[in-house]
Amino acid sequence: MYKRKIDMDISSKVRKRIKVIRLNKKLSQGDIAKILAVHSTYISQIERGIRNPTLRNIERIAKALGVPPSKLLK
Repeated sequence: MYKRKIDMDISSKVRKRIKVIRLNKKLSQGDIAKILAVHSTYISQIERGIRNPTLRNIERIAKALGVPPSKLLK
C-alpha cells in the first residue's frame, strides 16, 4: 500500500510538470504529439493521469519540451 502511494505521487508530479512546462512554452498537446509522432489523445491521457508514460517516453517528452528528463522526474 505504501509503495502504491509513492508511485501515484511520482506519476502525479510527472504529469503535472509536463502540463505546466508545455503551457509555459505555449505548446498544445497536438504540438507535442506531432513531435513525438503519437496521437494527441496520448498526451491528454498522460496529463489527466489515465496513462503512465514509460521512462523512454518521459525522455522523449522532455526532449520535445526542451528540458532534461530530470526536470520531469524531480
